[in-house]
Amino acid sequence: MLGKLLIIDDDLAVLESLELLLRGESGKVVSISDPNRLNEALERNSFDAVLLDMNFKAGQNTGNEGIFWLREILKKDADLSVIMITAFGEVDQAVKAMKMGAFDFLQKPWKSEKLIASLNAACQLSSSKRKVRVLESEKDILQEDVGRQYPEILGQSPRIREVHHIISKVAKTDSSVLIQGGNGTGKELIAWEIHRQSKRRNQMFVTVDLGAISSSLFESELFGHRKGAFTDAKTDRKGRFEAAAGGTLFLDEIGNIPLHLQSKLLSVLQNREIFPVGANAPVPIDVRFISATNKDLSQLVTKGLFREDLYYRINTIFIESPDLKDRDQDIGLLAENFLEKFSVKYDKPNLRLSAKALDKLYRHSWPGNIRELLHTMENLAIMSESDTILPEDVNLSSAIPPEASGLNLENIEKSTIRKALTKYSGNYSTIASELGISRTTLYHKIRKYGL
Repeated sequence: MLGKLLIIDDDLAVLESLELLLRGESGKVVSISDPNRLNEALERNSFDAVLLDMNFKAGQNTGNEGIFWLREILKKDADLSVIMITAFGEVDQAVKAMKMGAFDFLQKPWKSEKLIASLNAACQLSSSKRKVRVLESEKDILQEDVGRQYPEILGQSPRIREVHHIISKVAKTDSSVLIQGGNGTGKELIAWEIHRQSKRRNQMFVTVDLGAISSSLFESELFGHRKGAFTDAKTDRKGRFEAAAGGTLFLDEIGNIPLHLQSKLLSVLQNREIFPVGANAPVPIDVRFISATNKDLSQLVTKGLFREDLYYRINTIFIESPDLKDRDQDIGLLAENFLEKFSVKYDKPNLRLSAKALDKLYRHSWPGNIRELLHTMENLAIMSESDTILPEDVNLSSAIPPEASGLNLENIEKSTIRKALTKYSGNYSTIASELGISRTTLYHKIRKYGL
């Protein structure tokens, strides 16, 4: 069975003949006699191949009109295969059309077998090109997630042992998990560990920062879109839900979703299907959902800012990601681990913390949590002038700049990003990697803080 076909010819007898021949061979045949209706036809349908006449005005046989409309078709859809219909003596123009992107040409009168064979090959080529486009769009979505390295969750404190205990129980199921905790506490690490221990471990772990997606792009980014759904939708594009098929989708900053979009997410979670923008039929999805937030969603529900039904839907299992001050006995283990990492990175293999320097770390309140500790240890590794880090080297006031003093986590984050922008000369990929966030999240935060 051929795909969807569009026939453009001003000869009504030719149109009727082709329709009769192809209706039993194709899923759908649309024919138009006026090429000025071409754009309308392409906007209403997604075709696999086009049969296009070379001439439309009486008395003209230059083939220039066919070449003009060929250009228009390929502007609209570069993956669409076009077969030129030529009369005797127009072969040179047909060859020219093929050099410009036409798939093939057929001379009148044509042989039915050759016509159907050419259309079949044209449809297959269009399908292959579109599959490549979809895979490319999926690659763009996944390139931030593929190969990303997640460290293990370190710590022996009661709070962290409790987190590990919950992970071991919930990972084996497909239940939805809500992780709640402050910035820099390692919520994404917990989500990854759940995925790593799950039956979906060999499939994709896809992250999406819901706070970084504008309302206008929400559906397209998450659910994907079909060709022609809007002005710039030149091809079909998978969203993150489809990209995560069979694996785990991590919905970070879920507390930032505007109320009017929460119903769309709830519908997906309930029905386990999505409607890509511009699609006429739903697409079933097989995805495990893990959500995270630094907000108290129960309070947002009370204030009417978060849907109660969505809250319960994502909160089958609740995990609290503890602040570093609530697991302070892990500070030494984390600090030593980070220092070892940065010792290798900055070629200072013999670096170590003195007992008094370590005690100074224990006495700090760490309002920026693990992210702040990570930044502090990198600072010490870079600035150290001897193998032993002394207490006077641990200048926490420089690790937490004046504007970020106190418990204002946003100021800490803003200052950390500003320093990273300077340190790495605006290399977003390196900065995102060092901060442990995606490039999309980094762009969002740079815009948010006006950096």
